[in-house]
Amino acid sequence: MDHRRTGLLLSILAAAISANAQPDPYRLVEHWFQLPDGRAMGSTNAIDIDSKGHIWVFERCGAGNCVGKTVDPILEFDESGKLLTSFGGGMFVFPHGLAIDGDDNVWVTDAQARNGMGNQVFKFGPDGKVLMKLGKAGVAGSGPDEFNQPNDVAIAADGAIFVAEGHGAKNANNRVTKFTKDGKFIKSWGKTGSAAGEFDIPHALAFDSQGRLFVGDRNNNRIQIFDQDGNFIAEWKQFGRPSGIFISRDDTIYVADSDSNTARNPGFQRGVRVGSARTGKLTALIPDTADADSNERWPGNGIMISVSSGPEGVAADARGNIYTAEVGPMDVKKYVRK
Repeated sequence: MDHRRTGLLLSILAAAISANAQPDPYRLVEHWFQLPDGRAMGSTNAIDIDSKGHIWVFERCGAGNCVGKTVDPILEFDESGKLLTSFGGGMFVFPHGLAIDGDDNVWVTDAQARNGMGNQVFKFGPDGKVLMKLGKAGVAGSGPDEFNQPNDVAIAADGAIFVAEGHGAKNANNRVTKFTKDGKFIKSWGKTGSAAGEFDIPHALAFDSQGRLFVGDRNNNRIQIFDQDGNFIAEWKQFGRPSGIFISRDDTIYVADSDSNTARNPGFQRGVRVGSARTGKLTALIPDTADADSNERWPGNGIMISVSSGPEGVAADARGNIYTAEVGPMDVKKYVRK
């Protein structure tokens, strides 16, 4: 008997049991948002909250991607679910990441390329005016001015821009790149792997109150924490297989696990885990009730689309209401305290 392997399996099992044992103090608010007649919510994993408490969603044009579609994929809702603003029609291939900065500018990532579009990061003003573009349109590369499957973007307090790349392509960069607030390259770190500072689908980014960068390293079933120079600080596995991360001003961390099942991260239940970004302690779990082993993939207009049964993106407002962005169900859900 390999006692080391047995000990590792027992440790993983104990961590999964603890991660699944938290209470669920939330209830679902059904059909909380409204869209115009004939307009449907598409697949989405991108959601954030601005300074007014408005909810911003970056969805895939009422479908699985935006190829050949002209509807606006960037949507602004108030807390009641009223649609306030929309823009970005005809600009994207595969909407993926979204972040709202301290001035309520809207940052998004287009994670695939087709027809001379995609593999870029955009900065919009709240009115929809394009303020900045990073990356070469339609090009997949590893240079300082190129991206390959940019998953998410996060903006530091001083305006520095951080972009995470790599969504499973064989030549994926699997890195985090830092730019000045003006979009000038500073540095990149990371490569494909599972050691500290390496990544396998860095799917989500978020900052805590100390300015530490939390990276949802999804295929490695962990969150990695870095300083803003890319120095490794810690690894957390208790939040499951992270697809989305949101950290509030009081350092409450919300992590969306849409991808755990018996083959990937066995023992961990899908859903949204809530805890402390300061200590890593878990406090709540909103469980995903769908079949975790029903995950499938299908081609949409020639683009492979992952179907997750639960939330990939997550955000929380100042009241503590939680909003989840979902790929497979093509929905945005709202949860409030029971």
